[in-house]
Amino acid sequence: MSKMLEIKDYSKTYGGKNKACDHVSLTVEAGDLYAFIGHNGAGKSTTIKAVVGVLDFDEGEIYINGHSVKTEPMECKQVTAYIPDNPDLYENLTGIQYLNFVADAFRVSAEDRKERIDRYAKQFEIADALGDLISAYSHGMKQKVALIGALIHKPKLLVLDEPFVGLDPKAAFTLKNIMHTACEEGAAVFFSTHVLDVAQKLCNKIAIIKGGRIIAEGNMEELIGDKSLEEVFLEVTDHEN
Repeated sequence: MSKMLEIKDYSKTYGGKNKACDHVSLTVEAGDLYAFIGHNGAGKSTTIKAVVGVLDFDEGEIYINGHSVKTEPMECKQVTAYIPDNPDLYENLTGIQYLNFVADAFRVSAEDRKERIDRYAKQFEIADALGDLISAYSHGMKQKVALIGALIHKPKLLVLDEPFVGLDPKAAFTLKNIMHTACEEGAAVFFSTHVLDVAQKLCNKIAIIKGGRIIAEGNMEELIGDKSLEEVFLEVTDHEN
């Protein structure tokens, strides 16, 4: 399996002394649905922002599809899609204008973008609203448009920060199916979540972070055994106190 994301001894310090992430290492391979979990402030979003190039970092290396985030950012961004926990969209554009803007940025052909926008808009039940201004959208609708924009260039690595927050149950179910399909087609998904039962059912791999350090990671079935992910999470995070 090819490595879609490789984080090697990554550390991030704020203000010269507050270490938000401490020598984090993990590998996400093609086909992996990888959950990244931890308490608030554990270092999840900081790590994710470093992966997608939003945050610089002090130590270590991050590779996407074999390319360095530090020295080859364009090669990394071309194959990556990122959805933050609270996506900011251009509110003076309509939904379809925004999606065409994203498709233009990734040089997606007219034929491919139309097929993908039509397919995902139908799945997320937002086709009728794409002509409306984004400023008129609810949070859930903005999340759906952001997701379609992320999928429009068929990324090899999909990075999501709390992707199910704000989605109605049907949209969340649709997103899970899309994530599965992407992985079956050779992509990889790396996402943070607080919804542990979803992570347990959905993912084949997992990492648990606490205080900026990875305290457990690996194959989901091997890590949890006959317990629930919630039980294992509480055990390992309490044990690390």
